[in-house]
Amino acid sequence: MEYFGDAIAILSRWDVVAALLIGSIGGVIIGAIPGVGPAVAIAILLPATFALDPIVGLTVLLGIYGSSMYGGSIPAILINTPGTAVNALTTYEGFPMTLRGEGKRALSLAYSASFFGGVFSVVALIFLAPVLASIAPMFGSREIFLAALLGIILVVVAHRGQMLAAAMLAGFGIFLNTIGLEPVKYSKRFTFDQSWLASGVDLIVVVLGLFALSQAFMLLVEDDERVRVTETRGSLFQGFRELARHPRVAAISSSFGVVMGMVPGVGEFTAQFMSYTSAQKLSKNKQAFGHGSSEGLIASEASNNAVPAAAMIPLLALGIPGEALTAMMLSVFYVHNVVPGPRLFQGQMDFVIALYLALLILNVLVIVFLLFSTNWLVKLTKIPNRFLGVAILTLSFVGVYSLRNSATDCLIAAVFGLFGFILKRLNLPIVPIILGMVLGGIMEVKLRTSMNRVREPWDFIDRPIAFIIFSIIVIILVTHFWRLWREWKPVDREVLGRKTSRKFGRRLNARSTRLANGRRKQTRRRRVRDHLASR
Repeated sequence: MEYFGDAIAILSRWDVVAALLIGSIGGVIIGAIPGVGPAVAIAILLPATFALDPIVGLTVLLGIYGSSMYGGSIPAILINTPGTAVNALTTYEGFPMTLRGEGKRALSLAYSASFFGGVFSVVALIFLAPVLASIAPMFGSREIFLAALLGIILVVVAHRGQMLAAAMLAGFGIFLNTIGLEPVKYSKRFTFDQSWLASGVDLIVVVLGLFALSQAFMLLVEDDERVRVTETRGSLFQGFRELARHPRVAAISSSFGVVMGMVPGVGEFTAQFMSYTSAQKLSKNKQAFGHGSSEGLIASEASNNAVPAAAMIPLLALGIPGEALTAMMLSVFYVHNVVPGPRLFQGQMDFVIALYLALLILNVLVIVFLLFSTNWLVKLTKIPNRFLGVAILTLSFVGVYSLRNSATDCLIAAVFGLFGFILKRLNLPIVPIILGMVLGGIMEVKLRTSMNRVREPWDFIDRPIAFIIFSIIVIILVTHFWRLWREWKPVDREVLGRKTSRKFGRRLNARSTRLANGRRKQTRRRRVRDHLASR
């Protein structure tokens, strides 16, 4: 109870209350504007949070992260355009309901499912993070290295169909982290005698370039579209009653969000896909999916809103981020010398409880705000793309310059912005670069520390947790490559059959040509003999 009282005292401070309001309301507004998204907003605000207390900065960032998905459902349902990328599946069920004149019912159901998923994940965070933190003291350098390596592998494997590109981009992120002074002997690496590279490539500069500036460039080159919002009818309070009729769908979908949020590199898209698929298989009305199914809408919104708090579980317990946004939040911890892990739960439990309560309060503030301001938020969908692009571009350069008052950082951010713009145009992933930079630094330090105690290769996995993580890595790789081989095996046989048939056909044609030429020669000879004999 002592820690609980201290946590209440932290949350009662005016700056924390302001952070709760700004994070919750600001995130909803950002989510309701198509083309912005939480990654852009967090990247822009990240430099400003370094000057704030950790609880204040994290509350703002987490508020934007979680509440943007609430707001992203508004344009997804009303104009068939997801406000954030993770609201894509919401369009499948929400917009058909709007076309039937049930837009407010769809919005209410989306808000209710999002609230359930958000609270469900916070409860999971409260119970699971301390358990994982109690196991964390058993993690030495080898275990943390293998856990970070597992995160990289999961990031690559999660990008199915783009695995090679994701692996290359993750490797590029690891390479970026090696530029500058190495962490043990402080020797220069890949600086090419350039003084501006001695301090390395800053993670925040890369984040602002890849996420914020690239999105600004995307908005600037796109044409402005005329948005027409369909009129809706119904009550925004009826969704809670309808949600109560589908408790199994809400619970299963939220569970998928929690599990996928804890696994590095997976996140909302996989959680949405798995929850939506399972809801369709378990539904008694499968034909309604894709045509305005309330179960499909619940599955989509409950799963993606359960991910943000769940992604904090490995971050708080082990200090290992699960995806790009939690990797950005990790920098807030480091700036204030707050080290996530077991010591955080032992020495700063009041901070941890305050963070739990802040997440719960954020969900309550968001749902109250949405129930009374949806009609006003709908107008945000009409903001021109190019105006948004100019605003994001300006704020991004201000944020980059404010880090170290360096014009060089602005130039580096612009280069990464163009690189991110090219990746987006080619439909290639950006997240592996960020996770490669974050997890690559952890891997390098822990590997060099652990090698002092390793004499033989098997010594690296001679402890139980190290062996378990190594076994998981092997199982994931073997399973993934086996699946790929099984998928490509029929294609290979078909290709081989075509090659064999072409080769056989060429031989057959050559033989037929030789036979035909021989017959023609025999015919000519016979005609010559007959002609001579007649003379």
